[in-house]
Amino acid sequence: MDTQLYAKKLLVAEETKQPIAPLTSTVPDITVDDAYTIQLLQIASKQQQGKRIIGKKIGLTSKAMQQQFQVTEPDYGHILSDMVEVDGATILLNHFIQPKLEFEIAFVLKKDLYGPTITVNDVIEATDYIVPALEVIDSRIIDWKINFEDTVADNGSSAMVIIGGTPTKLTQVDLPHIGMNVYRNGELFDSAAAAAVMGNPLRAVAWLANKLSKYHIGLQAGEIVLAGALTSAVTIEGGDTFRAEFAHLGAVSATFRRKEEK
Repeated sequence: MDTQLYAKKLLVAEETKQPIAPLTSTVPDITVDDAYTIQLLQIASKQQQGKRIIGKKIGLTSKAMQQQFQVTEPDYGHILSDMVEVDGATILLNHFIQPKLEFEIAFVLKKDLYGPTITVNDVIEATDYIVPALEVIDSRIIDWKINFEDTVADNGSSAMVIIGGTPTKLTQVDLPHIGMNVYRNGELFDSAAAAAVMGNPLRAVAWLANKLSKYHIGLQAGEIVLAGALTSAVTIEGGDTFRAEFAHLGAVSATFRRKEEK
């Protein structure tokens, strides 16, 4: 398949806010390797524009999501320097096509991790600290009609990251049992524990380091790694304020507006 062509189509869709048909419907024989190639071509194009890779995100870490997409492993995407907002930010929804929000734990690394033999203990040693995060996901595929290869090609459907909370060392917490409550406009609407991410988010980061090695990519010291959503993604409406409170890690929040709203 012409991976360059589909990388360009997705880049144009992101720029114009005009989603395209699923790649899996127009190229039925697309492979996962094709999809990752399309993702990497887009990242290379953005790097040529001066954007920097500052981290990675992991998606589809829950069994339920993997069953939905009929896969047995997560996927990943890249986080670029223009995709990060500060805690408490007001974010314009006009930047996105059909945004949703996920609630995650982010790892900040102090050592490089190169697979394919990375273990949970390696991740512990390489982690500087963890913090709570919000991830805005968005699809450049029309109406979120995505299969696994579609979201992989579309950079893991990633769009923006909001980092908050207090930097916390792994030695200070029992990571799988960290609880989270999520509030929408001041009302509690969801809760979960970190164990929702592959039983332990450390496993997700180890998986990522090992998966990346197939494409000769590593996790770098200083990078942010979003380990995966603790709950299902929620659709964002104009005027929404979301706040996720994590035991021991603090909170992270953001407000979303449309341009015409005051």
